[in-house]
Amino acid sequence: MRVTNGGVKRVLTAVVAALTLGAAAPAVADAATGGGWNDWSCAPSAAHPEPVVLVHGLGANDSVNWFFHAPKLAARGYCVFSLTYGTGVFGPGVGGLASMRDSAAELGRFVERVRSETGAAKVDLVGHSEGSTMPAYYLKFLGGAAKVEHFVGFGANYRGTTLGGLDALAKALLATVPGLGSILTTACGACTEYLAPSAFLDDLARGGVHVPGPTYTSIVSRYDEVVTPYTSGVLGEPGTTDIVLQDFCASDYSGHLSQAIDPNVTGLILHALDASYQPTCTPFALPL
Repeated sequence: MRVTNGGVKRVLTAVVAALTLGAAAPAVADAATGGGWNDWSCAPSAAHPEPVVLVHGLGANDSVNWFFHAPKLAARGYCVFSLTYGTGVFGPGVGGLASMRDSAAELGRFVERVRSETGAAKVDLVGHSEGSTMPAYYLKFLGGAAKVEHFVGFGANYRGTTLGGLDALAKALLATVPGLGSILTTACGACTEYLAPSAFLDDLARGGVHVPGPTYTSIVSRYDEVVTPYTSGVLGEPGTTDIVLQDFCASDYSGHLSQAIDPNVTGLILHALDASYQPTCTPFALPL
């Protein structure tokens, strides 16, 4: 099999595009952060003492991934912060590409900055897609559990994805195209870590994903077309809470990307952060 440099680039781009959130909201790719979001003068209240740190998905950035949920969390009185992590060959606007081990360390440094700036002892973490997987590693291996009160993942993924069967094609290409594995690892280390089995996923699963300390909430959709099977995001461990969107709201047809603009996801996040908040079902039909 002969693959040109252009062909390799197209393969890499396709892998990133398959997992990215960026396609979900291109109109806001350059949107400025606002609405009380990333306001470093924000002082946590007694009602919400933990600042919320938002963690985007693979191929996205914080402006795109959080333009919908972040202002709503801030409007409820939370101090809300986000970062773009793991950037690489596609430039500063495309994150989540680095090895998730490295990105977890980057997240740890950001959490320390938030704690220092706000004076908070702990933060809450809310993540989409890779923003669930990578923080789980931070909590388990990098001391994050002592610094996080609530951890919420949606479009969650803790066991990798078949991408609807495309993982077999990716593995075949990696096995037959000389040098492709090295190129892919350099361009998108997280991509190879998601191709089960991988050392990263094995480490995360060994002994259970969750560790004592934070509350863990995982939100998944039966219509997820990126995390396949969707049950890769089900923790199923003692002390964790798993929510299937359609069990909460039968008229929600959200796929993977559209969970970033789903009002039902907003409500479930708010409930996970504060049990006194009671979400309601809103019909939502954007199966992307």
